Amino acid sequence: MPDPALADKPIKRSVAFYWRDEAGRFSAVKRPADDEYLPLVWGLPAGSLKGDESWEEAVVRAGHNKLGVTLEILRYTGEDKIDRGDYILHLREYEVRILEGSPTVPQPDNSITQYLDLKVTADPKILLEAAEKGSLCSRIYLRNAGLWTKQSSLS
Repeated sequence: MPDPALADKPIKRSVAFYWRDEAGRFSAVKRPADDEYLPLVWGLPAGSLKGDESWEEAVVRAGHNKLGVTLEILRYTGEDKIDRGDYILHLREYEVRILEGSPTVPQPDNSITQYLDLKVTADPKILLEAAEKGSLCSRIYLRNAGLWTKQSSLS
């Protein structure tokens, strides 16, 4: 049963995404040192929704603003929620394809979180540290890979 105290907290909606290369490897990014919750860990590119923006519109915008690429959504891969203290984070994850551009980090927009590094890897265990620290995108990805069995504490 959901905690009634959580009903009073605002909900922050965010998206995360990844793409795969021809060999089936996936994209991961290293978060900056000043990241409030996940400093210097590997996760997936992500962004928060703005205004009445749809989940899918946020993915496309984040791809452009954080990686310098144009994306196409291939499929929805899952969602989860976590209590961040002052708010509830609700994140949806998507697999995408790069339509245009070559992903580069960091991008010049310093008004949003920019990543320190980007890599394409075949090892999903790169996301374990972030998942242990509360990264929803890492948990969703690892759950889909059969490497994370813990469920969200929020329903």
